[in-house]
Amino acid sequence: MPSFASAARSDSSGVAPYFSPMISRAVSCSVFLFGLLSLVMPSGYSLGPALLVLISGYCLLREPRPLLGAAHKEDLAVIGVVAGLAALLLVSILLQGDAWQTTSVPIRLLLAVPVLLLVLSYPPSLGAMWGGLILGSVLTGSWAMWQKLVWGVHRAGGFTNTINFGDICMLMGLMCLAGLGWAMSQAGARRRYWLLALLIGGAFGIIGSLMSGTRGGWIGFPFAAWVLYRSYGEVISRRVLRLSVFMCAGVIALMVMTPATGIQQRVEAGVSDVTKYVEDRNAGTSAGARLEMWRGALLMIAEQPWLGRGETGYAEARDSMIEQGELSRHVHPYEHPHNEFLDAWVKRGVLGLLALLALYLVPLRLFYRRLDSDDLTLRSLAVAGVLLPLTFLDFGMTWVMFSQASGVMVYAYWLAIVWGTLRAHERRLEAASHAACDKAQAKHVCMECQT
Repeated sequence: MPSFASAARSDSSGVAPYFSPMISRAVSCSVFLFGLLSLVMPSGYSLGPALLVLISGYCLLREPRPLLGAAHKEDLAVIGVVAGLAALLLVSILLQGDAWQTTSVPIRLLLAVPVLLLVLSYPPSLGAMWGGLILGSVLTGSWAMWQKLVWGVHRAGGFTNTINFGDICMLMGLMCLAGLGWAMSQAGARRRYWLLALLIGGAFGIIGSLMSGTRGGWIGFPFAAWVLYRSYGEVISRRVLRLSVFMCAGVIALMVMTPATGIQQRVEAGVSDVTKYVEDRNAGTSAGARLEMWRGALLMIAEQPWLGRGETGYAEARDSMIEQGELSRHVHPYEHPHNEFLDAWVKRGVLGLLALLALYLVPLRLFYRRLDSDDLTLRSLAVAGVLLPLTFLDFGMTWVMFSQASGVMVYAYWLAIVWGTLRAHERRLEAASHAACDKAQAKHVCMECQT
């Protein structure tokens, strides 16, 4: 069966054949580094995407037609929601007079578009993609345990915001588990090795999240587990399924029961914080401050629901409400309301909220359609694709992931990689099916001629 790279080359012959293998290997290496380095070095989440942007720029300058012609209807829908949100943010920033630094989010989103076009034509090796995620999860989870249990930090955080660190750890672990279907399609001993490696990667990703104490990421875990069971419950052997459940449950139970991890205290503190806020509106706690910020954002939205206030307008309205006694002073240090959807609405208006929802829901729907594919490789990519927006919807309930560069890079570029790889694999399957049909028809005609 032809490889991804050969299928891509047969689909887009405009780039010189000499460079095609080199480009394919460079894409695979970049994707591997993205998974490996995202959380274990400063701005590690930018290295792989930066290389992909450079490669896509090279291909577009050398021969733009193949890459530009690689996108079809569904691909254009994904490109549309990414570019649409970026364009809306740029216009809003210009109209609202926000600081020029805020343009970094839409620029990063826009640069993911040529990367998607590149991956459609030159998809990475799946071994490189999941291998990078496995090693990245193991390294990140191990480092998080070292920070928490050896250094004694309150919450493991790495080189990025603690909440982003914990949420991305969870995502990486879940994406490792999404690869179980692909591992089942491997032959012989490779199947066992990949299954074990992916389970270990999944466990370490979850450990990293637990060590960070990021409670918002834990809320969505049951929904992610349901997606995995729905997709693989009848496909993966009972032994592998039992091992998966045992490893995940065992890791979570061990972490919760170990006092040094502080997980049980974090859960108890969350319940206590909410109770205090409900009873006497105490905003001096972590959860209490969030609830107060949500209340403030809703009041601002009620006053100005359509166009939004921008970054500067939000800060001014927050300070004014604090001075008038409408909001607690505990929310003053925070630049956003700790909710992705309220943040988009209060700062960018109704269109900003709708554009953000489209960025999550359109890819979610497109990936979800493929969860029942008979091809396990395609199904595994669909599972990874569903988990990406699903987890970000969960993370966004208690945090603004796009307030940090790591959140923008991880969502936009994994979306480009996973969707582009899935679509390239679909084209390869269609090409193989057509070739088989043509071969069968030719054989039938030949037999008729002989008779």
